[in-house]
This record gives sequence, C-alpha cells and structure tokens, in this order.
Amino acid sequence: MDIRELRYFAAVYRERNLTAAAKRCFISQPSISAAITNLEAELGTTLFIRHKKGMAPTESAAQFHGVARRIIDEADAARNLFRKPATRQALTLGLLRTLDQARTIALLRPLTGNADLALRLVGADQKADARIVSKTMIDAGEHFIPLWSERYVAALPSAHPLTLKETLRVADFAGVPMIDRCHCEQQEFFKRSSPSRKPVAIAESEDWAMALVAAGVGVAIVPEGVARGNPDVAVRAIEIDVTRQVGLAYPSARPPSDALKEFIATLPRQRAKASRARAVPSKAKRSPLRSKTR
Repeated sequence: MDIRELRYFAAVYRERNLTAAAKRCFISQPSISAAITNLEAELGTTLFIRHKKGMAPTESAAQFHGVARRIIDEADAARNLFRKPATRQALTLGLLRTLDQARTIALLRPLTGNADLALRLVGADQKADARIVSKTMIDAGEHFIPLWSERYVAALPSAHPLTLKETLRVADFAGVPMIDRCHCEQQEFFKRSSPSRKPVAIAESEDWAMALVAAGVGVAIVPEGVARGNPDVAVRAIEIDVTRQVGLAYPSARPPSDALKEFIATLPRQRAKASRARAVPSKAKRSPLRSKTR
C-alpha cells in the first residue's frame, strides 16, 4: 500500500460515497475504487459494503481508519517540516461564538490542512477578511454566502419532566430554571417571548451551557447544532419556530484575496455536508405560530 491509497481510503471513509471521495481527492471515481480494492486485497479483509446510496464502512474499516489517519498525518507533518513560511498566504477569519463544534471543524479543516495558508481566527465583531456569522449580523457592504440554516431547540437534562413531551410550548417554561447564553443572537427575542422565564445561570460558551444542562442546573434554548452530539442532554423541539441562517460574509468593496477565493471554493461541499445534518427527532407537527428566521 502507498500513501495515496490511504488518502483515498480516508476520503471514502469520511464521505461514505465514491463520487464525493473522488471529488475531494481531485481524481476519477475508478481510481478511488481501484485503490479500495487493492487495499482490501492487501489487508485480506472487506473495508466497505457497496450499496445504492454509497459505501458503508465495515468494522475492519473502523479499525484501520485510525492507523491510516496516523500515517497520513505523520506524512503531512514530515512534508511540512521544511516548508518555507515566507510563501504562506494570510487569512483572518471571524467566527460566530455560537457555532457548534462539528460544523466548526468541517469549516476549518480545509484551511488548517493547507500548509501554504497562515490562518488567524478572531471574534465575529473584529476586523477580518471574512466572517462566519448569522445573516442578521452582516453589514450593508458585505456579500453573504449561505451555508446552513438551523432551528433553535430546547436542551434539557436527560431526566427532566419536560422530556416526556415531543414539542414544548412557551407555557411549559414558566418557572423552569433557564440557562442564558452570553453570545446568543436571539436572547432578547426569547426573553420577550417568555416573560415568566426564570434564568438561574449565564454561560459564557456553548460547551459550558451544555455542561450546566447535563448537570441538571436548568434548560437552555440553543441552536440545534449545539445541542446535537451531547449524549447527556435531551433535545426537544419548541413551538416558537425560530431559525438562524449562517453563512460567510466578506467585504463587497474589494475583491477577495486568493486565500479567501480558495476557501470560498470549498464552501459548496460544506453546504452539502450541512444539509445532511441529523434533524431533531420529533413526531409532533410544527407549531402554527409564526416562524422567525435570523
């Protein structure tokens, strides 16, 4: 096996699809398929089960992925060891503080994987070449490329009585201990929507908010992506259909730098990933109350 076959394997493992993996590696689909076949023959095991919707990794693939990833990372580290930093392009990116970890990783990985790029991250309100923000935060002189939309949901302690309901009404939060978040774009809206709310804590980060919920301190209203992936937190839909649209904003008065152009070129792939994000399970229909998109 060679490093290219390992890269192709890692791409298929991540994308679960030969076509998508081929696009990620900038090669033809038959080349990807041949590499997987060669690896399976050399390893003496089946790595993927082919089906109509794509490629399902086997237990062998899951075991092999960690080894392959370490080899790829070490090879990249060796290649970058003697690169001259003078050739690196600079890109300053402002990040919304309420982004969830999974989407942040997916957005930044193409940038951090580019050894020719010097990436600097700042707050969404600081000077930057581009910003990942909610649509309501963009300035008049900025272009906006939508990346994903997500609803706000209720994050509850796993044993909380409100978990017995599929969808929560505003009245359900009356007298319930609530955890506010310092950087929530919708905080004032939720305060107006539920005047009888009872805040008991203010979290300075999304991780801290989820930790307080998991500890049983209270309930938090958060973007769906923030609540997802926390096994100690229960997620329920809320009757107030509030949605935020997140995207890339950059100045329209000047042309984007080469580094920003390269980043923008990766965004359609990120939008496809975002559209496959797991939705909050709910058997209830959406509330007839008006929806609010931010």
